[in-house]
Amino acid sequence: MNKAIESWIREHEADMVESLCGLVRIPAISPLDGGQGELAKAEWAEGLIERLGLPRPERYDAIDPKARGGVRPNLIVKIPGRTPLTTWFVSHLDVVPEGDRALWETDPFEPFVKDGRVYGRGSNDNGQELIASLYAAAAYRRLGILPETQIGLAFVADEELGSVFGITHLLEKGVFGKDDLVVVPDGGNDKGDFIEVAEKSVLWIQFTIEGKQVHASRPDLGNNACRAANFFSVELDEALHKVFPETDPLFEPSCSTFEPTRRFANVANVNTIPGRETLAFDCRILPQVRLDEVESVIRDVQSKIERKTGVKIGSENVQRAEAAPVTPSDSPVVSRIRNSVRRIYGFEPKVGGVGGGTCAAHFRKMGIPAVVWAQESDTAHMPNEFAVIEHMLNEALVFADMAGAE
Repeated sequence: MNKAIESWIREHEADMVESLCGLVRIPAISPLDGGQGELAKAEWAEGLIERLGLPRPERYDAIDPKARGGVRPNLIVKIPGRTPLTTWFVSHLDVVPEGDRALWETDPFEPFVKDGRVYGRGSNDNGQELIASLYAAAAYRRLGILPETQIGLAFVADEELGSVFGITHLLEKGVFGKDDLVVVPDGGNDKGDFIEVAEKSVLWIQFTIEGKQVHASRPDLGNNACRAANFFSVELDEALHKVFPETDPLFEPSCSTFEPTRRFANVANVNTIPGRETLAFDCRILPQVRLDEVESVIRDVQSKIERKTGVKIGSENVQRAEAAPVTPSDSPVVSRIRNSVRRIYGFEPKVGGVGGGTCAAHFRKMGIPAVVWAQESDTAHMPNEFAVIEHMLNEALVFADMAGAE
């Protein structure tokens, strides 16, 4: 990569740490989680952007009467390049609540730097990437170097609870173009060797089996919902795996998964036959399998068990999300980040898919190829969340390299 840009970024490591600490000090929790939204953090970020000498950000406010100021702010910063193509880095301002404070060794919103780490809520998710992208852009600006592509920074609201006030709002406003290169650095691993281009469909479904509760000494007078639930769970597990055996090497595991997970408590004592059972399945389904096909198999098994046992089986979708289109592994954005990771780290990254949904799906559904990449420790949403300073520095180098410099 450009040596001057690399040197500038490395020389500003302490400033990056200080900036990340500034972000952590300002909670940006959704009103749905008892917070005031992102306005205070967005205003602080505007000040940092100005101090770094970057162009004044455009504000795209989404209206939310429940939030402070009645808005959920999104900031857009653009650095001109030698071509009209834009390389976007999309990070989010909002954070999840701290959870049980007793599990934190320090105040979650008072950053603490120790052993090459910055501790605090939002340091890892998604503060380190926001700061990394900001300083990557600032390096070009401060050195007077024109990147090959325009650099677009999007600091968005509401990622933690669905992106309605964030990415979705910006897509509706036409901020992003079909030919843009979009990186969502909000997921990765400790090594930084995984580029996510696809995700499985998600179906979380809960079932309620209704029988008849009686004393355990007289099962002939009732209908054991526990036994029927056992039959149903095994039958459904076997049927789904049999009907949908497809594999795709892009994913790990390479198959669709249909996992019985949650089982609710029924009766409190041993000598009562339960008349009601509730259980759940977590299904992560390959993109080539349609959810309505899966739901058809589920209905068939429900009917079969109802006829066999005489119970009634109801169902409720806890979450249902059809997979977004896959970002092709040979698309320009994949090639660029792959090459940059190779240059910065010296290894070949793996390109693949994940089992859960990401906010990159919003771009893919609009026909904009997007990738998810970051080098981060898996501490998001945990007590004592931390960001590794070296990871943040490496990310800044990758982001700067992606934009290209002569």
